[in-house]
Amino acid sequence: MSEPQRSGVGPRVAGNTTATTTGHEWDGIEEYNNPLPRWWLFILVATIVWAVVFTIAYPAWPGLNASTGGALGWSSRGRLADQMAAVEASRAESLRRIAETPITELPANPELMRLAVAGGASAFKVHCVQCHGAGAAGGPGYPNLNDDDWLWGGDMESLYVTLQHGIRAPGYDETRISQMPAFGRDGLLDRAQVRDVVEHVRAISGQEHDARRAVRGAAIFAEQCASCHGDEGRGNRDLGAPNLTDAIWLYGGDRESLTNTIWSARNGVMPGWSQRLDDVTIRKLAAYVHSLGGGE
Repeated sequence: MSEPQRSGVGPRVAGNTTATTTGHEWDGIEEYNNPLPRWWLFILVATIVWAVVFTIAYPAWPGLNASTGGALGWSSRGRLADQMAAVEASRAESLRRIAETPITELPANPELMRLAVAGGASAFKVHCVQCHGAGAAGGPGYPNLNDDDWLWGGDMESLYVTLQHGIRAPGYDETRISQMPAFGRDGLLDRAQVRDVVEHVRAISGQEHDARRAVRGAAIFAEQCASCHGDEGRGNRDLGAPNLTDAIWLYGGDRESLTNTIWSARNGVMPGWSQRLDDVTIRKLAAYVHSLGGGE
């Protein structure tokens, strides 16, 4: 490409238009010197003015510790606080009604129950999913809240009390407590006897089992376990003793899991929420859990 040729600045004729050039020319192509359109200049000036006004009116310029506050005193945090306050004000009547309605009567009011369940679902995602899972299906050592199998009862009042005081929760005088002996660790049963009880539990729960050991285990079960689990092993909700005849296991129903449970016992802990959450939130959590699988 050839070097640009410079010609004197002056008017040039392009078609029917006379335009001024900058004096630059590249291979016969000249650069026009056209002024910017006035509308474009007006918009440019307007945006500059708007930017200055905006930075004065709203938080904009960063400082050492914070940005400028803005002449209008507006902030995103302040707006959020106002919106939250408005939401709380709109919910105040519903929260009052939930608080004043006896927990056992809440399901009889469909509209109020629906509001409580919706609020409980939100609280559950904050406080409970860490143990029970996002779908409340639980896991080893953490109950599945979707079925109708409950250690302490799945009616509204039982759920409310469990949520309030927890299970074996330190610092709660009214916490739920069930204490299963560590039959093997504490020397109440030897290893052969523990294996026999395991076979009996597998038998009454409909699993494959050693029949001869199960017969011996039945006698041991009647002596050592029936006082809590019942003669047929169907459990006792007043004591928090699980039903051993179904296929629902908190720690597993295989031989290894059952052996570990009988030998060393299980003593899981659920927090009591009455010292952490307000009463209305606990009521909403009870309503939500009841909606999943209370069934009572």
